[in-house]
Amino acid sequence: MERRQRPQPQAHPKAKIMITYYALSSAPVEQIWQKLANLADLSWHPLVTRPHVPWGLLPKPGLFYEAVSRLFPFRVRIFVERVQQQHLLSVRVFALPGLEERVTYQVQSTVCGTQISYSITLKGWLSPLVWSVIRPRAAQVARQLAQAAEGRLVNLDGISVI
Repeated sequence: MERRQRPQPQAHPKAKIMITYYALSSAPVEQIWQKLANLADLSWHPLVTRPHVPWGLLPKPGLFYEAVSRLFPFRVRIFVERVQQQHLLSVRVFALPGLEERVTYQVQSTVCGTQISYSITLKGWLSPLVWSVIRPRAAQVARQLAQAAEGRLVNLDGISVI
């Protein structure tokens, strides 16, 4: 008598979303890095606010801190993965179970000005849902950082903040 093997359930691959946004700024690299590295002041950031870090704390690999989401009324934990002074900042954001988020900022000088790149990678079964909610604001992060460094920050409603 032949014995049939029951088919093993296949694990569904995790959903993965990766995208990079760019902005060009007239501010020098040092000025943009100063704005980005000031973890206590995220007034320019369209996705997170109210970080719980001491004023003047600079990002270092291994640092954990908390901030509040602008979209949802809860805290997110942020882990600094990599830092290359005045060039790269890579963090992981722990917001919800079922979601893994990695964010990388890169700043480099070009002939036309300073280029800022903001890369976001979402993994997990919640990533399509979360992406549909944060996409409009995620598209503005690099531009908002450039405007804040230049001293002409405009909020999401088009009103000048600085």
